[in-house]
Amino acid sequence: MAAEDAQLNRRLPALLVALALALCACSLPQPYRPPGGGGTAVPPRPAEPAAASSPATAAAADITATPQPPTRDYHLGPATQSLVAQAHAQVARGELPGASTTLDRALRIEPQNPLLWIELARLRLAESDARQAEACARKALALAAGDPNARAQAGRVLADALRAQRRNQEARELESEPWMR
Repeated sequence: MAAEDAQLNRRLPALLVALALALCACSLPQPYRPPGGGGTAVPPRPAEPAAASSPATAAAADITATPQPPTRDYHLGPATQSLVAQAHAQVARGELPGASTTLDRALRIEPQNPLLWIELARLRLAESDARQAEACARKALALAAGDPNARAQAGRVLADALRAQRRNQEARELESEPWMR
């Protein structure tokens, strides 16, 4: 009897793990469905137009076929907004390394937000690290597609970073871009 109990005690953890896995497999979560009804409706594709009858209709078809990038307006979430405010206060007190750490924390929360990369670029300029400021501004510019305001802000910081590296011609060329106005 004691041998059977010892053998059961050795097998018990494995049995419990197997039981837990079996129970978990039976209760898989349902796929996400947006509120307001069933699944996501896919709009029907329009029928392909017949061959264009004139060059004007062919040109009109080409214009409508080119998708425009969606417009977007980036904002900071509550947590990142608080961290950016904290970083601004640290910069005002001259605590640049602390502000850098704070902005790094914000970037871990929202790494795809160009506004945070713009803030980091400005901080790098304040630290006299123009190369890092340029890299951060270029990252912000890449992420800001669809948001004209964020794109212009990133462009201005990039121009400042280029000037800090004495690349004035590149900065002027960048500022002459239509999207910078």
